[in-house]
Amino acid sequence: MISQISGVLIGKAPPMLVLEVNGIAYEVEAPMSTIYDLPEVGQKVTLHTHLLVREDAHLLYGFNKSGEKTVFRQLLKVNGIGAKIALAILSALSMDELKSLVDAEDIARLTKVPGIGRKTAERLILELRDKLTGPDNLPNGTSSPSIVDDAISALVSLGYSEREARACVLRVDEGLTLSETIRQTLQLISSS
Repeated sequence: MISQISGVLIGKAPPMLVLEVNGIAYEVEAPMSTIYDLPEVGQKVTLHTHLLVREDAHLLYGFNKSGEKTVFRQLLKVNGIGAKIALAILSALSMDELKSLVDAEDIARLTKVPGIGRKTAERLILELRDKLTGPDNLPNGTSSPSIVDDAISALVSLGYSEREARACVLRVDEGLTLSETIRQTLQLISSS
């Protein structure tokens, strides 16, 4: 997984960005919220990234904030939401707005986002109701949302349920690396 990319911004054609990293140019799709916050072409940037591997392509998505990447990943888990619609949601709504619309079950406002119909809005509300939290809402035992998400993804790929993985990851010590977080979480799981 490519978790982060740093390089010189050499092109902007929303939603596409081009970053040059050590002589290699990477195409990165990003929500408008990220594109608005970027410096001018020719400046160095760092983006939190999500690599989506499909049968016909490897697509890289970039975000200014790790919280946006986390929300993007949550949106991809919702049935019927693909990367394009997830980008449209993050382009149209801030993370706080999305959380408040889901909490308020505001279907009317969600359907104003391009590509979101009534059924998709209802599904978003149902599936994201308790999953959208900001970085300020992380328990003390974690140091960053991306480490939490990456650790949970690793544990799920090892066969643990997402609920069990999340509960244990949120109990580990503060300030650990990803591998230390996974190791300590596995110890917690095996001792319970």
